[in-house]
Amino acid sequence: MKITKNIMFLMAGAAAFASVQTANAETLQLLTWGGYAPKAVVDMFKAETGIDVEVTKSNNEDMIAKLSATRGGGFDLVQPSQDRIASAHAEFNIYKPIDLSKIDTSQFIASMLEATKKSSMFEGAVYGVPHVWGTSGLIVNSDKAADIKDYTDLCNEAYKGKVTYRLKRPTLIGFAFALGMDPFAAYDDEAKYAEIMAKVEEKLISCKGNVKAYWSGGDAMKNLMRSGEAVAAMAWDAGGWQLNDDNKEINFVAPASGALGWIDAFAIPRKSKNEAAAYKWINFVMQPKIAAMITDAAGNFTASKGADAFVDAKLSAKYQASFSAAAIDNIKWYPPVPAGLEIIEGKTLDRVKAAK
Repeated sequence: MKITKNIMFLMAGAAAFASVQTANAETLQLLTWGGYAPKAVVDMFKAETGIDVEVTKSNNEDMIAKLSATRGGGFDLVQPSQDRIASAHAEFNIYKPIDLSKIDTSQFIASMLEATKKSSMFEGAVYGVPHVWGTSGLIVNSDKAADIKDYTDLCNEAYKGKVTYRLKRPTLIGFAFALGMDPFAAYDDEAKYAEIMAKVEEKLISCKGNVKAYWSGGDAMKNLMRSGEAVAAMAWDAGGWQLNDDNKEINFVAPASGALGWIDAFAIPRKSKNEAAAYKWINFVMQPKIAAMITDAAGNFTASKGADAFVDAKLSAKYQASFSAAAIDNIKWYPPVPAGLEIIEGKTLDRVKAAK
């Protein structure tokens, strides 16, 4: 009986110890996109820091919904797009400023860091730093359309019925830049923005004869390029790199006036319970070799300086063929869209679509 009691005592002690260990286990609650926190990276982070990472996959709308419902609670670190941070915080008070002194900013591509700091700024404080990014620009068959270097080149006489792009906002923005205007600088002036859109509308209507089809899905665009029905397109960088696997003459080209860029950033919720772990995660995943693992998992590059040297060799070669250092610095990053501009854009697109 005494032995049994001793065994029971030891078992109870072990259970209590395990309970204490569980209670003391440090966890980072991460709300992010698919592919941005692959298991191998999470395991390496835990091995180095002792911190578990609980990953919840999400998107911009869901992130805002979750954080607004809790006024910034439930997660320690989140990854909204950089143009969705300041406006959401202004409306719902869901984030806290980033303490840049706790981040190794030397690991970031400087132009991306500055762009994200600027777009995520609210009342003089920075609320985001960059992580994963991508662009839209040109996909070109260099064997058949080597002289296409900018968006408006899609309208050259030589390419009648041979190009494809969407009747969506990126097309309006891209053509505006290629026409020598800065639509982002006119965001606070609706009248000026309407003037820019009118000039873009005129150009797009004159260009309709060159359009084989206005694509609405990535597969449709890629099929047009694969078949040769289209020799150039406006589309995303990842789509161009995928097409390059099938035809080495096809690749993504950063337009002369600048590719249009999106960034999924890091932001810290106002009620984060483990802010220290959040900063440790940011610094960990921005190391070039770790960032390269995320690129291999997500298919998009990160703002980690030098990480492209460690990604899959084939993808790295495509990336370097598409982006010089100057092309990276020339990316036009999307700022938050003020109310009212989408109405102007929608009417412009409707008139382009209806024009004969």
